Amino acid sequence: MNVEKRQQLATEALEAKYQLKLGWPQLAEAIGRSPVYTAMLIYGYGQASKEEAEKLGAMLKLPSELAMEMTRVPTRVPAQPWPPTDPFIYRLYEAVMLYGPVYKDVAHEIFGDGIMSAIDMSVDIVKVEEPAGVPRLEMTFNGKWLQYKKY
Repeated sequence: MNVEKRQQLATEALEAKYQLKLGWPQLAEAIGRSPVYTAMLIYGYGQASKEEAEKLGAMLKLPSELAMEMTRVPTRVPAQPWPPTDPFIYRLYEAVMLYGPVYKDVAHEIFGDGIMSAIDMSVDIVKVEEPAGVPRLEMTFNGKWLQYKKY
């Protein structure tokens, strides 16, 4: 994979999304995927089919060779330093670091000894208002449970 091309794709696609006033739901609907997965394709963390790359490229008015970069196998490396410095990303990291043992204990009580797959996982982000008028973020990680093998 050409890292520079992937970065160019993300930069140009995100600028086009902004200029064309397109939202993730609109782009996702065009390819039949979720907004989070669609963003993963643009940012270079997923691999698009040829049809998905063509549709996104057309919507974002990208040169076809640049849009086809989405069809290449990605190299998934963190975009942030470790630990993260972006406040939004840091808060996700903080929630897992602080409450991770709690999440782990509850999950193991329910499922037994294992882990949640990050490969066979989907993520959904929605806005809820609880109480009415107070915006809240609801994020769902839906991952396959992988039992540790006994041998």
